Amino acid sequence: MNQQNNVRWGRALSDAYRLKCGVRQGGLTSPKLFNLYVNELVVALSSKPVGCHVDGICVNNISYADDMVLLGPTAGSIAELLRTCEQYTSSHGLVYNCAKSEFLIFGVPGKGMSYEPKISLNGLPLKRVDKFKYLGHYLTGDLKDQIDIDRERRALAARCNMLAHRFARCSEEAKITLFKAYCQSFYTGGLWVNYTQKALSALRVQYNNGFRMLMGLPRHCSASSMFALAGVDDFFAVMRNKKASLLSRLRSSPNSILKMFAAKLDAPMLQHFIQVLVRS
Repeated sequence: MNQQNNVRWGRALSDAYRLKCGVRQGGLTSPKLFNLYVNELVVALSSKPVGCHVDGICVNNISYADDMVLLGPTAGSIAELLRTCEQYTSSHGLVYNCAKSEFLIFGVPGKGMSYEPKISLNGLPLKRVDKFKYLGHYLTGDLKDQIDIDRERRALAARCNMLAHRFARCSEEAKITLFKAYCQSFYTGGLWVNYTQKALSALRVQYNNGFRMLMGLPRHCSASSMFALAGVDDFFAVMRNKKASLLSRLRSSPNSILKMFAAKLDAPMLQHFIQVLVRS
């Protein structure tokens, strides 16, 4: 109530105006206010008996702020969930941007599709894609992670170049601290389970070369020696830590669905993580 806003452009400041709808970007209360507003839609979707089942629990929507993903085993189930979304927006004064809404079909190995499903939102057909980016992570129809690993490799190259140019005159201790902070994150790396060794090797080479460039080391010096001397984890140690950290957080999560992925010994995700940890 009674919020006043201004627009800043350089050193100029506009006249004050009232915020009549929406929430302030960066406001401390904005996430909670939006959650309260959109919660009715999440409850309506979750009450539907259609969707994908994980350990006997129906999961048909994943939401983070205004980024929502609908999950369904058939085109008909997705259409029913979209109708619920349309009813909510029409009664709450919202409009979906159909140009930014799309659908992806996860393929089944060894099986092809005999028809192209038609998915529409507010009467407009949605575009089918073979990959999409959700919260910074690429998902593909074949459930492989090469594209996401390549995304992280390019991002890592940009960060390494930035550090090498901006902090070339810093001490070795400062460079090592910066490298650990900016080059060991491997965003969503703990989720990688289906990839080629070629894709992972390219990321490892970029990680090694980035450290050499930052520290001013010869291009062909031993990677294991330079990391050991600097007290920095090598690529495989970083990946092991990410897998172990993810498993620990899944097991300690109060969410039964998340816990199931790491608690059951026959879960494919857990089996893969164990293989990675043992192999490394």
